[in-house]
Amino acid sequence: MSQELSIEKTIRVRFHECDPLQIVWHGNYLKYFEEARESFGLEHGISYEHVKINGYATPVVQSSCEHKLPLKYGDECVVKAIFENTRAAKMIFRYEIYLAEKLVCTGKTVQVFTDMDSNLILVNPPFYSEWKEKMGLRDE
Repeated sequence: MSQELSIEKTIRVRFHECDPLQIVWHGNYLKYFEEARESFGLEHGISYEHVKINGYATPVVQSSCEHKLPLKYGDECVVKAIFENTRAAKMIFRYEIYLAEKLVCTGKTVQVFTDMDSNLILVNPPFYSEWKEKMGLRDE
């Protein structure tokens, strides 16, 4: 089995992310996932800029989010983004959000590869295959 690649990103809940009860509006959890995913790319050498330079885009085609506990204004939470390896030409991430070591939220996103004209790419682009090999990820 391959190694797990992940990142942890600390986020402080901002006032504008909350509803009138000072609870984080549910749609903002996807933004927290995005922040962690962007940090993952920067940390592990597969940033959005890297993808773009190679002539591709990675639009999100599926997302899910399961809320277990609320986050509130001022909370400092940790968002963990975990890369889920697959043979398919896509990037899958699982997410866990923690507040003081309590699991607050879980989620998942799926991104596909397209060329710059938004045409779906059905095989792993060469730069992506090279990155996976460099990271020790085996197609299982």
